[in-house]
Amino acid sequence: MFSMIYALGQATASSASIDGAEATAAGGGIWPTLIMFAAVILIFYFLIIRPQRKRDKEAKDMLAAIKKGDKIVTIGGIRGTVAIVKESTVIIKVDDNTRIEFSKSAISAVLNKKEEAAAEKPSKKSKEEKIEKVEKPAVEAPAEEAPAEEAPAEEPAAEEKAEN
Repeated sequence: MFSMIYALGQATASSASIDGAEATAAGGGIWPTLIMFAAVILIFYFLIIRPQRKRDKEAKDMLAAIKKGDKIVTIGGIRGTVAIVKESTVIIKVDDNTRIEFSKSAISAVLNKKEEAAAEKPSKKSKEEKIEKVEKPAVEAPAEEAPAEEAPAEEPAAEEKAEN
C-alpha cells in the first residue's frame, strides 16, 4: 500500500518538475477550490440551516405562548385542552374526567377556535360550489354537425372498390 502511494507521489512530482508553469496552470491553484467550497457552504446555509433555525424559533415561541384553555395537538395526534401549564410540562384535559401530562416538547400545534372555524367553513362552501359547477354547466356546447363534403368523398371510394 505504501509503495503504491509512494509511486503515485513520484509520478506527480516528476510531471510537475517537467514544466512547473504548466502544472500550476492546469491545476488552477487553490482559489477555485476555495470559491467552490464557499459556494457549497452558502447553499447549505440558505437551503438547510436558515429555514431550520426559523422553524425552531417559531416552535419555541409557540410553546412559550401556551396558556390555560388553548386547544392543542400532540405529536402523537392526541387533541385536548390545556388545563395546567407548568415549567416544562403541560396537563391536558382530553375528556371530562381524563387528564394527561405531557412534556411541552411533545406539543406539535396550538389550535385556536377562530382558526378551526375559519378552516372548516371555506372547505364546506368549496365542496358545494364544485357540486354546483358539475351539475349546472355555465355554457352549453354547440351541437356538432358533420361537414357535407366528407360524405361524398367516402362514396366514390366505396364505388371504386365495388368496380374492382
